[in-house]
Amino acid sequence: MTASTVPTRPSAPVAWWSGSRPAELLCHAVGLLLILSGLVHLVVFAVDGGSWDGPVSWRKPVTFGLSFGATLIAVTWVTSYLRIGSRLRALLLVVFAADCVVEVGGITLQAWRRVPSHLDMETPFDTAVSMTLAVGGGVLVVLLTVFAVTSFRHRPAGPAGMALAVRSGFAILLVALASGAAMIARGVVLTRTGHQEAAYHSTAPLKPLHGVSLHAVLVLPVLARLLSGTSWSEPVRRRIVAAATGCYVAAVIGAGVWAVLTY
Repeated sequence: MTASTVPTRPSAPVAWWSGSRPAELLCHAVGLLLILSGLVHLVVFAVDGGSWDGPVSWRKPVTFGLSFGATLIAVTWVTSYLRIGSRLRALLLVVFAADCVVEVGGITLQAWRRVPSHLDMETPFDTAVSMTLAVGGGVLVVLLTVFAVTSFRHRPAGPAGMALAVRSGFAILLVALASGAAMIARGVVLTRTGHQEAAYHSTAPLKPLHGVSLHAVLVLPVLARLLSGTSWSEPVRRRIVAAATGCYVAAVIGAGVWAVLTY
């Protein structure tokens, strides 16, 4: 491992922004635009009204815009602590950003068309959108798995507790990806067997698990970064991150148990 393959570690949030490479700045900008899209559609929901639940709802462009935007920004930042070649990281991040745009764009398009975005095989166009979203989900799984494996192969850099936070965040994120894949797989089976309405409702039990586990990769590393600005000793900061990780894992397990009991 040469020094050129390890990204420069930011010492403070200001340095993180000012020292970002073009690919990182692009991902930050795209992430902010996705978040803005979610907020705009929250206003659309407030004006237009309608149900917040169900397969056809303004909820989807709101939550997906906010979640994908926050996740893109988080992954862009967190991967700066990984021991991975800068060119490979930049390529993976740009592909990840493009995939996030495709996912949110497809969901938003279908929301404006007032049709379901996932599992909708009613017309050739709707089938194409659903399949594109499914393929995009597969790309997300591959990219984020690469980052997760990298975090465990080489200890992430950063302040006290950051290595645990990054590894735990990515590990829990894989749970979100697995639950998302399970929702799509079950819905596709029901759709293909003629149970379209049941397919739309089959994802409900797994949504809390998916939502809770999705943002550990942001919450835990942010905690480690904030603790680095305190006067507490490194052992104390590590224990706090470990305790927070334990609490987050407990929440994920609780959501998983609820999913099993209600499935």
